[in-house]
Parts: sequence; structure tokens; C-alpha cells
Amino acid sequence: MENYTYNSYMLHLEGLQVTKDTMYPAFIFLLFAYLFIIFVNVGMVVIVFIERTLHQPMYFLFCNLPFNDILGNSIMVPRLLAYVFVPPSERFISYYECVVQAFTTHMFGTTSHTIMMISLTVRLNRCRDVIENFYCDNASLFKLSCDSVFINNVYGLTFTVLLFVGSLGSVLLTYAKITAVCLSSKNKALNSKALKTCSTHLCLYLLMVISGFIPIILHRFPKWTHERKIASILFHIVPGCLNPIIYGFQSTEVRKFLSNVLRSKKMSSV
Repeated sequence: MENYTYNSYMLHLEGLQVTKDTMYPAFIFLLFAYLFIIFVNVGMVVIVFIERTLHQPMYFLFCNLPFNDILGNSIMVPRLLAYVFVPPSERFISYYECVVQAFTTHMFGTTSHTIMMISLTVRLNRCRDVIENFYCDNASLFKLSCDSVFINNVYGLTFTVLLFVGSLGSVLLTYAKITAVCLSSKNKALNSKALKTCSTHLCLYLLMVISGFIPIILHRFPKWTHERKIASILFHIVPGCLNPIIYGFQSTEVRKFLSNVLRSKKMSSV
């Protein structure tokens, strides 16, 4: 191994493997997906803050989702867009910028899980300078090191499993209680509303869990690098697009607000 590559402060970022035929469709898709995520999530926050009927704890808590979706996608998508048309040999990122991006990317999923893992990553010496991904995450940073990353992998996988098990357990417990209430209730309208809300929430949650686990698993299989990159993109983009729709626009109060806005605009144009 050449000495000049050891602990290099400039890293190569592999990025997406696009051809001349696919680079423009890929750029357009990612651009419109990012703009849609920004538009719908900012729109939901604005609606909650300007509509007095939505000034309730549930809706203020819901505002955490848009901020999280905007942050998570803004860390990843703009650089990905910028590098679509850049040759792979010219895609560079500084090591410390990469560490910050990795921390923020993992914070997109959970904050407490990443605090110790970033400290474990920085301690490693580096003998490689190629990030085998289109954005920085801890698994990609581990691969830069020739040191043993056993502790990092054990810590990361253990807390990832505990995080998902705890999250899934709380969701299952919540849905079990909702099901018990619905079975004991004779209010058909209430049961129908609960079933509709829970089914859409559960579908989105399972989609997030599955799309989150796939990149983690595929990091252990180098020959599936391209599939891992696609799964990572979906993990960021799909929830960011669907969260405002499923959690926000299905709300009666939000739909009523939008209906009143559209009605007032239609009357003013007549």
C-alpha cells in the first residue's frame, strides 16, 4: 500500500453507476423527488403553524417528521445530483466532511445510536480513500480502514437490531391495544377510521423498516453494491415523499384547511 494513501484527507466518492443514456433520467427523477419532498414537507409545517385549529400537541409533534425528512434528504440528494454528471475519477470529498455527512445521515434514522458510533469511527486509521457509496455512512467509512473494525461492526449491528426490535415492539404493542379497543367498541365509524389510519401508518412503517434493513445487510455483500445504492436512495426518498401524504393529508383538519384555501381562491378568481 502506497504511503500517500494512508490516512488521506481527500476521499473518492463512487457515486451512482450511470451511463450516458441513464444520467439524465436519473438526474430528473432525483431532482423532482427532492423538490417534491421539500415542497410537501415545508407545506405541511406552514399549514400547521398558520391554521389555528391545528395548534394541538399531535400536530406540533408531527412537525418533527418534515424537519427530519428535509434534513436527511438535504444531506444526501444535492451532492448526489451534483455528481451525476461528474466523472467518477473527479468525485472527491474531504474526510471530515464525510464524517459529518455520515453522522447526519445516521441521525436521519436515530440520534442516540450514532453518538458513540461516530467516535468509534474517527479512531480508525485509513489506508484506502474510496467511498464505496454515493454518500457517506459509517459502514462505508469502516471500509477505509485496514484496522480491525470488529468492535464497530458489533456495536453498530447490536444497536441497530435493538433499535429496530424496540421500535417494532412498541408499534406492535400500540396496534394490539388499538385492535383490542376496536373489538370491544360498537362504534363502526370509529373502528373504520382507526382501521384506515392504522393500515396506512403500518404500511409506511414496514416500508421504512425494510428499506432501512436492506442497505445494512447488503453492505456485507460487495458484489451487490449497485443494489445497495438503490436501496439507500429509496430509504431516503420514499418516506420523505409519503410521510406528509399519509400522516398529514389524511387528517380531516388538514383536508378541511386545504379545501377552504382552494374554495377561497376559486371564489376570488370568479
